[in-house]
Amino acid sequence: MKQIVMPIKDSNILQQVQKCLLEDFKAGQRNYTIFQVGKATLLRVSDVMCLKYQEIYNSDGLVKHNAYIRDKKTGKPNTLYLKPVKSDLIEYQQWLIKHNLQSEWLFPSIKRPNRHISEKQFYKIMAHVGDLLGINYLGTHTMRKTGAYRVYTQSNYNIGLVMQLLNHSSEAMTLKYLGLDQVSRERMLDKINFG
Repeated sequence: MKQIVMPIKDSNILQQVQKCLLEDFKAGQRNYTIFQVGKATLLRVSDVMCLKYQEIYNSDGLVKHNAYIRDKKTGKPNTLYLKPVKSDLIEYQQWLIKHNLQSEWLFPSIKRPNRHISEKQFYKIMAHVGDLLGINYLGTHTMRKTGAYRVYTQSNYNIGLVMQLLNHSSEAMTLKYLGLDQVSRERMLDKINFG
């Protein structure tokens, strides 16, 4: 049976997941930062894992304003706005220095720093977080879906913005991706004054 990965819609659960990623693993700072970057940039996990250190930090070590990449799946160019995760990236850089982890990859494997952490390994991390917290809908796309959901709800349901950020070609695809089930639709409809 295929697991259904959903966005984290509840802010308290989101905080629990972030705390668990940060505190319950040897490489907690890395795992937490992967999640934060994925959530803020809405990148697919394959693109997050392939980020290079030099794409995110200037030669003087400062976090760049934007990163310019090409999406692995679509081949489309993508501009990443890094300000929402700047403080996380600064803390992460300090963690890398403290642990003497030097790599071309932003998120290196602890055992093999010449390689980036694999999607499979990050899936295991997210599954372990789900087990620890009793959440059955976490996976590698949780960060992207959660970021998209938060942009959607906090931008006054601007589906066009979310579509653009996800590089989706249809509203239907984006709404399905956001996990907007009947209960979610009804909650939104409850806020509408039909006159």
